[in-house]
Amino acid sequence: MIAALRGTLVEKSLDEALIDVGGVSYRVAFSTLTLGKLPAEGQPVHVRVRTVVREDAFELFGFLTRGEEEMFLLLTSVSHVGPRLALTVLSGMEVPELVVAIAKEEVARLTKIHGIGKKTAERLVLELKEKVKTLHLEAVAKGAMIPPPPAGPMADLVSALLNLGYKAPQAEKAAEVAGERLGPEAAFQALFREALKVLRSGA
Repeated sequence: MIAALRGTLVEKSLDEALIDVGGVSYRVAFSTLTLGKLPAEGQPVHVRVRTVVREDAFELFGFLTRGEEEMFLLLTSVSHVGPRLALTVLSGMEVPELVVAIAKEEVARLTKIHGIGKKTAERLVLELKEKVKTLHLEAVAKGAMIPPPPAGPMADLVSALLNLGYKAPQAEKAAEVAGERLGPEAAFQALFREALKVLRSGA
């Protein structure tokens, strides 16, 4: 099975990227947060990969850190949580923050992730609250609470758009419009999708 890819980032879309390795392009699915951290198209990239084989599909899921990959495996071990839903969870919250939310049984906090209902959040807590403590995360090992990013979600949104190749004025304007449409409390993933709609419509 493919464990990692090192090559050139050819193309990025809303939920996946194409990575060229020696003339062969691999389509890899990523969380929204990780996509925002990937380099610009045409730049070298190295990602960890998990291969999921089903009767009707052969899919690659990518990660930048060991902690993110381990969290993906834990999430997919939960009943009724497949790889795509696991990426949805990882798109809504950074891994250290997610670990804290699960360990402290913060169901309400987890339901703020776009696409995650109360029943799914409760299953995550029930099945993972002890397991997440084994993840190789420095902050978790120290028992640290993960503070919210000081710059705020809008700064994270702008940064993600810049990493997709948009110019600063475009990214800032799109983030502003997305915030106005969805409200400041909207999940990052929802804001990111709305900002991309703004950019593609030219509004």
